[in-house]
Amino acid sequence: MATKTKAEEPKVEQETSPMYEGVRKLVLASIGAVAIAQEELEHLINKLVERGELAEKEGKKLLNELKEKRKKKTAKAEEEINKQVEELMTSMNVPTKDDIDALGDKINDLDKKVDELKKAQK
Repeated sequence: MATKTKAEEPKVEQETSPMYEGVRKLVLASIGAVAIAQEELEHLINKLVERGELAEKEGKKLLNELKEKRKKKTAKAEEEINKQVEELMTSMNVPTKDDIDALGDKINDLDKKVDELKKAQK
């Protein structure tokens, strides 16, 4: 029995569950909604600047503030979503990549021991 190295390990195809797909679609829809809202706000601010109701400098400052807030909130939302998905996967007893890698290492170790035992019997 030949021992397997890391490079020879079979690729594990990741099956996506309906729950994962649902969460994924929700996240993508949320990102789309945020992008549309951002565009609408930019359009509104530009109109206010054009009408003279808002100074150009203030308009740029406001746009920059909006972009920074969006970046922060997006990062926070991503962290929260990742946390929720991890908790969901844990509650469903879905093994992590680290779990699968550890099992692969154990299989390799057992494979080596079997080879050693076979050699010892000869």
